[in-house]
Amino acid sequence: MSTPPATLDTDIRYLKGIGEKRAKLLKKLGVETFFDLLRLFPRDYEDRTVTRSIGETQNGESVCVRAMVASRPRLSRISGGRDMVRAAAVDDTGRVELTFFNQPYVKDALEPGVFYIFFGKVERDARAVRMISPKFERDGGALKLTGRLAPLYPLTAGLRQKHVSGAVRACLDAVGLNIPEQTPEYICKHFNLCGLNSAYEYIHFPKDENTLSIARRRLMFDELYSAAIISQARRKMRAELRGAVFHNADLTGFFSALPFTPTTAQLRAVDDAKRDLSSGRVMNRIIQGDVGSGKTLVAAAACAMCAQSGYQAAFMAPTELLCRQHYDTLSALLTPLGIRVGLLIGALTQKARRAALASIARGEFDVIVGTHTLFSDDTRYAALALVITDEQHRFGVNQRSAFVSKGTQPHVLVMSATPIPRTLALALYGDLDISSLDELPRGRKPVKTFAVSEKHRDRLYRFARKLITEGRQAYFVCPAIDDTEREAELTSAYELHKTLSQTVFPDLSVGLVHGGQKPAERDAAMFAFASGQMDILVATTVIEVGLDVPNAALMVIENADRFGLSQLHQLRGRVGRGAHESFCVMFEGAGGSSSRERLETLCRTNSGFEIAEADLRQRGPGDFFGSRQHGLAQSSLAGLITDPGIVDDARTAADITLRRDPELAAPESRLLKSRIDRLFSEKEKTIN
Repeated sequence: MSTPPATLDTDIRYLKGIGEKRAKLLKKLGVETFFDLLRLFPRDYEDRTVTRSIGETQNGESVCVRAMVASRPRLSRISGGRDMVRAAAVDDTGRVELTFFNQPYVKDALEPGVFYIFFGKVERDARAVRMISPKFERDGGALKLTGRLAPLYPLTAGLRQKHVSGAVRACLDAVGLNIPEQTPEYICKHFNLCGLNSAYEYIHFPKDENTLSIARRRLMFDELYSAAIISQARRKMRAELRGAVFHNADLTGFFSALPFTPTTAQLRAVDDAKRDLSSGRVMNRIIQGDVGSGKTLVAAAACAMCAQSGYQAAFMAPTELLCRQHYDTLSALLTPLGIRVGLLIGALTQKARRAALASIARGEFDVIVGTHTLFSDDTRYAALALVITDEQHRFGVNQRSAFVSKGTQPHVLVMSATPIPRTLALALYGDLDISSLDELPRGRKPVKTFAVSEKHRDRLYRFARKLITEGRQAYFVCPAIDDTEREAELTSAYELHKTLSQTVFPDLSVGLVHGGQKPAERDAAMFAFASGQMDILVATTVIEVGLDVPNAALMVIENADRFGLSQLHQLRGRVGRGAHESFCVMFEGAGGSSSRERLETLCRTNSGFEIAEADLRQRGPGDFFGSRQHGLAQSSLAGLITDPGIVDDARTAADITLRRDPELAAPESRLLKSRIDRLFSEKEKTIN
């Protein structure tokens, strides 16, 4: 088979060193073409540029140490059929004990009397200095592993860092300087952006922090610049849309029936919605606020206004369990006012579903709560005028737009428990209005949060047992489902469930829930935990939304370095929902310095808005919500943004471009127009 010339669209199978087997593994990471591989950005970087003597090292830091192997390494077998190699290395200031697990080749790779550079995390106490499975290479040679910023890529079982790094290097060499510039030259010059080819080179293989910062700035700028253009185009189109006018919106009875006093922020958000719904233009508003800030009350008030004006509201949530919880809450708030609330979920019997669909079509329900079934083909509404979606990052623009065919341009209210930094919101959601619930109800206790190392695991297990003995419940969250999808150093849900249920807590009820289960099985496990039938729930991030268990008082997050700050904050929000003191314990994992900074931020504050700003600074906006919402290409530009003004710059650039070339018809806008049309058509329609 002849090899075609390399382009960005070339199948990854044709890359040197990538066969069918490795191509299948890369496909699990979303990599099918050369361009996909270049867009597989490092999730973090290891700083291997710092070298210290053994005596200068500090406990917990990851550094390079230049030392001589003092004796021949010893290979032994340990429990579980694992190999362990032990060695010692010395310099003028001390001795470091080296331990390598399941790397038997190290026995012959390290030669006594020879100096090596070792890179890894230092563990030291009064008795010894240790490094566990450090990376190493002979001193004096052409250093490839140390003395540089090393990219850390997302992986899957069967792929190692060196495989991905080597593939990216081969891809960059094959493509050469042929990555097309989609951002017009006048914009690049005006905002002092580096070339796109250089950006891709240095995002993967930075010479230093400065080149990494320059590369990040260019790639993030392109993402935000495109998003801002799309956002402005949407706002222009939606400004022309007319929606139902809610004339009879009197919330006196609604507020007087509440068993609590709303916060000032809630009242302000309700006023925002009331103003939109009576204006005649289609409402497109996000209600953002932390878990427990009272977003559902705002949504309920909007539903009340809708029903009073003779229209129907659809309330969409991502899971059936969350739908049931919302149904109960809305029924309690609205039924006393004579507002009829219905439920439409997949778990209904065929007979119940037919009855519900008939009632919706006849207008016998004023508010209908459901999952994606709300916009299925057989769902017909009598007078749909308002659509509310909970946890908007679970529903994309295209799904919200599907409701348009169900009514006459229904108003849209989106609830998000992931607070959006204002600058980023303006770029990504410039077509939507934003109300922020920046107050928590009185009496809500902050969750005590800790980041710990593996050596604290036994202590954590004892603490979990103590809480459960007192009647509480606990979550354990893992980044992977099982060994088939996980990286070697990650904890899988199956593995942890087996350990906890059979070894650590054999006398307790330990459940398991993950995204690979059938929805009915997953919901059953969640319901069992929510109803107190389980003491511990081992889960993946499927529990990020959809569980309200006031009795849960402990959240344990494995490999916390693999999650973004906002996602960690969402997971933490699963506890602290009742009257009990609650805790979140994060195992640090093997992430780099930016990962540790994320965890330290979470330990320091419970404010979702502060965390969102920190997440923007530390990780960047590349995949802040995922391309399902705002049209950004999925990217994970991890690490610090050295130029926080990039979001404003991107918005300004979009303004400049659209004033200069409103239809993107000029030759200099050709590639930009192509990119915008592709992103825009994936979500709604082209810019024209």
